[in-house]
Amino acid sequence: MSSALIIFAKAPFAGLAKTRLIPALGPEGAAALAERMLRHAVGQALISGCETVELCVTPDTTHPAFARLVAQSGGGLLLSEQGAGDLGQRMDRAITRALQLHGRALLMGTDAPGLNATVLRAADVALGSHDAVFVPALDGGYALVGLTHPQSDFFVDMVWSTPHVMAHTRARMQAAGLRWAELDPVADIDEPPDLAHLPPGWLQ
Repeated sequence: MSSALIIFAKAPFAGLAKTRLIPALGPEGAAALAERMLRHAVGQALISGCETVELCVTPDTTHPAFARLVAQSGGGLLLSEQGAGDLGQRMDRAITRALQLHGRALLMGTDAPGLNATVLRAADVALGSHDAVFVPALDGGYALVGLTHPQSDFFVDMVWSTPHVMAHTRARMQAAGLRWAELDPVADIDEPPDLAHLPPGWLQ
């Protein structure tokens, strides 16, 4: 059964990317870290073993970092736009589209350096015996979701960027009678205190 891995990313423009880190890093520093995390996410995805890797971006595909990553991938990275709607609508649309062509779809962000190729492979394997897989985030959300069938109810009317996203998602899965797996939680890099979770040297 083939797998698609979708990376959701925001263009690393100063003043647009990682704005909550600006008090600690400044606009340029926050954007530089966003681009570093983007490169890391794409690099790990490309060696994860998933048949298709798609970089799905907002607000559009024009940032030069995207073109560089596509070129460096040697054809292994697809580039697409997230389109309109709130985060849940965009995630649902991307996963549903991928599941039209693949038996499994994984969607990740770029904010969690702990999402390495080993974790991505484990998530893909988990979908062989579960309806869904998640990598929870330490802040109460999740850094990765994987599905074998579209599940729009996971994403509709969810209050994102709160400590309750994963808990609400568990309740929805339980109500739907789904089997899901959760891997070890990882740290999202969103706020200045989160910088302590960065790999050594990433801010140099």
